[in-house]
Amino acid sequence: MLITQWGQYMDQSSRSHGSTNGWAPSTALLPRGLYLPEVHLVGGTRAEAVKLAPVAEAIRGRGRMGCLMVATGEQELVFDQALEVFGMRPDIRLPVEPRGGRPELLGSLTRLLDEHFARRRPAAVVVQGDTTTALAGALAAFWRGIPVVHLEAGLRTHDLRAPFPEEANRRLVARVSSLHLAPTAGAAANLHAEGISGPGVLVVGNTVVDALTRVAGRPVNYHDPRLAAVEWRARSGQTRLVLVTVHRTESLGAPLTRIMSALRTLLERHRDVEIVLPIHPNDAARKQLMTGLFGVERVHFTAPLPYDEFCRLLATARLVLSDSGGVQEEAPTFGVPVLVLRDLTERLEALESGDSRLVGSDPQVIVDLAARVLDEPAERGAAGNPFGDGYAAPRVEHGIAWLLGLEQLPPSAPSTVRYTHSERVRAQPART
Repeated sequence: MLITQWGQYMDQSSRSHGSTNGWAPSTALLPRGLYLPEVHLVGGTRAEAVKLAPVAEAIRGRGRMGCLMVATGEQELVFDQALEVFGMRPDIRLPVEPRGGRPELLGSLTRLLDEHFARRRPAAVVVQGDTTTALAGALAAFWRGIPVVHLEAGLRTHDLRAPFPEEANRRLVARVSSLHLAPTAGAAANLHAEGISGPGVLVVGNTVVDALTRVAGRPVNYHDPRLAAVEWRARSGQTRLVLVTVHRTESLGAPLTRIMSALRTLLERHRDVEIVLPIHPNDAARKQLMTGLFGVERVHFTAPLPYDEFCRLLATARLVLSDSGGVQEEAPTFGVPVLVLRDLTERLEALESGDSRLVGSDPQVIVDLAARVLDEPAERGAAGNPFGDGYAAPRVEHGIAWLLGLEQLPPSAPSTVRYTHSERVRAQPART
């Protein structure tokens, strides 16, 4: 990869074309024999697909780096399903069989990624978040001497037990990364507190907000016809929709039993409430939920939802109950309050802005606060989203280009003004 030569060419090209900030038009012709530095985006879960897709779009649209989406197979079905919403497919699939526990998965992924990087050495490897895929990708790249770019760096609960094992994964990835792309100033401050500072820590925003802006407001054809009816009842005011997602390891067992008890009580006390509960690929969570809530009236279990369908329901919901991290970042765009079914969260910005409230698994606390929120006037997207302005992906592309010598300066941090999504999102009818 002729990174230095490519950087020099782009700088000259930008001046000749009158481009600002060292950027040249993406249509600039390459000199003969000059190769684009290739960036590999490594992902295997639904959240990774959603947050990496805007980055792939930005890199390909800018045209100064090559981009390969590498699928690890950690959650193959939902990863592919999420990418399809953005018109994408994996460029490379690793032949992993995610059987056994985390040690087997981590060992298999690390070996396969090492072999892949040896065959087709990238200029940089991007990993996202806190998954087993992210840890394996970071380690394999680091061992090969390939720069690691950590997307969504710096999130911390400061408790290795929660979320488990994701908190540890994030800290380990941070130690081998060359470029830390923090979504917020708070995340960057966490890195600084751990001794990770300097120009390699950039605040860029969260690409999940970029993803939302691409799919929100689209007409949706639900694969499950029940969901079109649920949405129609909620939008017409006949019912109030509560969206529930539960899958974390620390939620299993007694905490999930308490959460299910709270859901049953909530339904008994509020006859106009309907619950949609997409089932996560976590088999243990699926079995406990199906056993505990099977046959309960107004609970609609669904298979994992395509991202556009999930966003559509999220925009329609009156309230979200979740132990997920991603929903805490997504819901503020639509002004939908979230009760976080955990004792700790690494998304403190949503707590500080009032978009989320931490409730744990105590049934009485959940029911009382849910009732209070349901009775509050709905304020849709008035304050905006504290996690991004919808332009994180171009900053990520700029940051990677800077790392590889294609930019003289790193990207500027996003404005602190909260991003507000258009109310037209809520006005679009669903397709039945």
